Parts: sequence; C-alpha cells; structure tokens
Amino acid sequence: MRLMSLIVDSRPILAAQADGAIVDLSAADPALGTDVGALLASGPEWQARAQAAMDRAPGVDPATAQHRPVVPRPPKLLCLGLNDIDHAAEAGLPVPDYPTVFARVASSLIGHGQPLLRPRESVALDYEVELAVVIGVGGRRIDESEALDHVAGYCVFNDGSVRDFQTRTSQWTLGKNFHGTGALGPALVTADELPPGAAGLRMTTRVDDELVQDGNTGRMVFPVARAIALLSEVVCFEPGDVIAMGTPAGVGHARKPPRYLVPGQTCRVAIAGIGELENPIADDPQGSGRGGGR
Repeated sequence: MRLMSLIVDSRPILAAQADGAIVDLSAADPALGTDVGALLASGPEWQARAQAAMDRAPGVDPATAQHRPVVPRPPKLLCLGLNDIDHAAEAGLPVPDYPTVFARVASSLIGHGQPLLRPRESVALDYEVELAVVIGVGGRRIDESEALDHVAGYCVFNDGSVRDFQTRTSQWTLGKNFHGTGALGPALVTADELPPGAAGLRMTTRVDDELVQDGNTGRMVFPVARAIALLSEVVCFEPGDVIAMGTPAGVGHARKPPRYLVPGQTCRVAIAGIGELENPIADDPQGSGRGGGR
C-alpha cells in the first residue's frame, strides 16, 4: 500500500495509490483522518481499514493535488548522523559505535514538489538522500528481534543541511532545521511491500540530471531494527514518529571544492521500491516577523 498526505482544492486529505490512480481515503472513511500521521494514530487496525476504504474511495485528479510531508507533524523526527560506512569515510570521521542522533522540527518539513529553501543567512545548502522509517506501533525498550513489527512503512527523506550553521558548534541541530529544508515523501510504502528493514535498496541523488549520490541501504552502520532498539531505550515511540537513517557518500560539502544547491536547480532523491522525491531549489522568501508552518 502507498499512502500520501495531500491538499486537493484547499482540503487536506489522506490519499492512496491504487492501480496507478490516486484515491481519496478521507472521503471514503472520515474516521481515517486527513493525513498519514492521523491514520497511524487512529488505532492498530489502520492498514486493514485503509485497505477497505480503497474499494469505495473516489478518484483524485493529480493535477489538482499538492503533496504535504507524508507525516505532516510527526510527534518525533529523529535523525541518525554518520550512519553509512562510506559517508563517515568521506567526512574523515570514525564509524560511530553508538548512534549519533539529532532531531528535526516539524516546521522544517516540506512535501514532494515543494521548493527546498536556501536561507538568506547562508549559501551552504546541501542535499542528503535518506531512508525514512515511519513508526506504526509505539513502545519503549523494544527488542531488536521485534523492532520491525513496529514499523508502518518507509518513505524518502532529503535532509537538506545548511553546513556552515551545522558546523558552528558540536551540536548539529540548527544547521539541520532551517525552515523548508527537509523534504519527506512522496508516499509511505507499507513495510509488507519491501524487504525486511528496507535492506539492500539503491539510494540516489540527482541535481538536475547529474548523479551525485549512489549508495545502498545495506551500508548502514545501524540497520533499522538495531536503530529502533537502541533509540527506544531512551524515547517512547509513538505512531507517526519518523527516523531518518542517514545518507550515503557523495554530499556536496565533502567535494573539493564544496558544491552546494543553487536556486533554479532541481534535486531528486530516490530509493528503489519506495519512490523519487523531487524538489526545486529556491531562495527563502520569508522576511522578518511572523512565519508560517507547512
């Protein structure tokens, strides 16, 4: 099953892909909610109820639909740094023996097709293709042998990183949370459609037509089940939580000279079997004063 959080005619909806078409699950069963996060929070039988609603869901014209982040406001979005053997090597840093973790705030997220924003404060906006794990069943101190039972599915994440802010201190949080820099989508692919732990899947990034990252989810230092087990020693997972599993080698910051994203370019990050997430690069239009979430 492939699930999406969309806006159609100014109305937020939970949608699904069915036989190449997009259907409106919210119209078929309002109890499912209007986005993937609400669906996962609606109860343990969410997948069966969503599947049942597909049979009577009306179609959606893709031309009228705007993608939101797959989970628009995850209760937690935890990100693993240096969780790829080759990326750690290109950064000149040792492979971690315990996960390096930072957090994303929901207001930094955008959906498929929305502009990835270069802030006014920096020109060092970088790309990072990542596997995003979406939790379907909450819990704490989850055993590694049972961890994959807690996964609802997977999507693609572009962890847009403002590198000069990221490296100003030993804490990466600010450089990873500029407004409009984290693309999450295009669809949640349920775990039953993919190999266990989404292992062995090719991950790529293209800037315009140039391939700049080419990795594999099999190169993770801490695979999905191990990461869930370790993180759940600390946090109590909830349905709709997201774990971004880290990026492969090839980031712009590691190139000599560094190569950053420029307005007018298009960045496409993809994971085999899950999908391709495409975002144009634009300058952040926001001035001072009140800002807006997404």
